[in-house]
Amino acid sequence: MAEAITDCFASRLLRWYAQHGRHDLPWQQPRSLYRCWVSEIMLQQTQVATVIPYFDNFMRAFPDIGSLARASQDEVMRHWAGLGYYSRARNLHRAAQMIVERHDGRFPEDYDNVLALPGIGPSTAGAILAQVLGQRHAILDGNVKRVLARYHMVEGWPGQSAVHKQLWQLAETHTPLEQVADYTQAIMDLGATLCTRSRPACDACPVHTDCRAFHAGSVAAFPGKKPKKALPVRQTRLLLIRNPQGEYLLEKRPPSGIWGGLWSLPELAMEQPVVDSVRQNWQLKVSHYSDRPAFRHTFSHFHLDITPCLVACTSDTVSAQTVVDDSDRFQWHGDLSTLGLAAPVSKVLKLHG
Repeated sequence: MAEAITDCFASRLLRWYAQHGRHDLPWQQPRSLYRCWVSEIMLQQTQVATVIPYFDNFMRAFPDIGSLARASQDEVMRHWAGLGYYSRARNLHRAAQMIVERHDGRFPEDYDNVLALPGIGPSTAGAILAQVLGQRHAILDGNVKRVLARYHMVEGWPGQSAVHKQLWQLAETHTPLEQVADYTQAIMDLGATLCTRSRPACDACPVHTDCRAFHAGSVAAFPGKKPKKALPVRQTRLLLIRNPQGEYLLEKRPPSGIWGGLWSLPELAMEQPVVDSVRQNWQLKVSHYSDRPAFRHTFSHFHLDITPCLVACTSDTVSAQTVVDDSDRFQWHGDLSTLGLAAPVSKVLKLHG
């Protein structure tokens, strides 16, 4: 039974892909393990249209694994700024260094070695090796989950372990022995272009005649939704402190956590006194400050209401403060174009800098 399902599903999907699939994405021309790897990491939780310009710029800056491994984290983060989920960039950078250290700078071709690299899970490892080398590995990204959940009417939210396991088994069943590279791209393309989250084009789908959710008239119900939880709201001030040389005081964020590894404006909790905090933290004397209208930036697990705060310090304290305490964390910067800045920080600097 499984073989018949596989043959029917995969063969129709492959015929559709030959005529309607995406064959000219930047990472397909030319196709290499490195280019495919970078694209797969960028495409995690990010749409193709958003990724393309970032991918092109990233390839110009880091055309191979060696150049990525040699780059500073600041360089890598600057080319990632705006894509979000910054742990992806940190893992990509570290993985490139590991490939140089352990694999002589060549991306590994063995599944277990690929899976051992930071930031790469089973689906990403399988997608890379399947698309570039034609190795038979199942994949299960968000698009594939949606296609299989609808086709088989798999109940429940895919984030639940039992549902995820069931979808993995179905992904394994449907993956053919041949034309694996095309099949892998085909099922991702189907989810991205026809079997979309909203307003799916079921009539144009090559497998809709066997799709259980389509025949039940319940496509919109699959896959099951994540249980909704109200996002908490946090508040913060971002301080714009500028010295007479036109440099801004910036903070290097810790490697992990929100905006990890990026440069940010110094933060203060809304209840903290601005004048006293600036004096205590950076030995600067505030002449006056003013808050600007707050705006909201939403993360996956909370809302952050950001209040930009323009801080003017007396010239004697600012000019004397050429090096701030804890200079690895807080530094004056004039040329911001060379830094990886969090998107909300870029927004604040553009509006109020």
